[in-house]
Amino acid sequence: MKVYPLLFEPILKERIWGGIKLKTYLNKTIDASITGESWEISTVENDVSIVSSGALKGKSLNELINQFPVEILGAKVFKQFGKQFPLLFKYLDAREDLSIQVHPNDELAKKRHNSFGKTEMWYVMQADQDARLIVGFKEKSSSKEYLTALKNKSILSILDSKKVKKGDVFFLETGTVHAIGAGIIIAEIQQTSDITYRIYDFDRVDAKGNTRELHIDLALDAINYNIVKAEKKYSKIQNSSNKVVDCNYFTTNFIPLDGTINVFKNKQSFTVYMCLEGSFELTYNNEKYSYSIGNTILIPAEMTDYNINGKADMLEIYIS
Repeated sequence: MKVYPLLFEPILKERIWGGIKLKTYLNKTIDASITGESWEISTVENDVSIVSSGALKGKSLNELINQFPVEILGAKVFKQFGKQFPLLFKYLDAREDLSIQVHPNDELAKKRHNSFGKTEMWYVMQADQDARLIVGFKEKSSSKEYLTALKNKSILSILDSKKVKKGDVFFLETGTVHAIGAGIIIAEIQQTSDITYRIYDFDRVDAKGNTRELHIDLALDAINYNIVKAEKKYSKIQNSSNKVVDCNYFTTNFIPLDGTINVFKNKQSFTVYMCLEGSFELTYNNEKYSYSIGNTILIPAEMTDYNINGKADMLEIYIS
């Protein structure tokens, strides 16, 4: 296998709530006017990423993992997950409010869907004035209160709404009721799962007049009715990996790059960089690779020594 940083073709998703910022802000090649998501690195069934450049162009991520599991994933990740890529990376553009939803934990997702659960993290890349997120309940709640509020269409009154700005981070453990509000671009890191229980969708209809399916009963025993503290504070020391989230599923660091950093890895895990702003060059084996805002780069675990140079804000993600 020729080892080098891997870029993939974006898997674009039209959504009823989507807009055009993935094109105008993140430079994705898009014709549609309601693109809500760009899946950057995925092995979700029927949505498997394809390498977009270099010697491995045209190969799927699953093909590469099947052929070179340890070289791609890393020794520790392979031991833990086998030939499964455990994470999914996305950018989202919410022109309108997303549905209010919740994700099941590993145990429930395995039992019901033979899937991972969906622990996730949001980094706010851009937010219009007064844009908000919904994260959890205002006060400790219950299944009875939740069902009553849905019946009365007053669910928003018991949920916690937070005004957000660029750079805000939220870590959403499974069971946290949540929604991305209108006017926000999000970089999202999550377990490899597409299991979502939609509990309220503002009575929206699509172009054909159809409402989207709700999963009110499935959500009942998936919801955490306690107050959650999802917002993460973190330092922003230049040219350093500033820890943002460290959980069983992934570690995320924030890197404000201005100049050059030398990176040394130990072959235990792959690394992913999401470029949030600016641009940078990565040098490996005397070859240079250039990236800019909206790029998501998979560094195979076999790559242990490389340089990054430029002026950019980046997320660095791996499994520790």
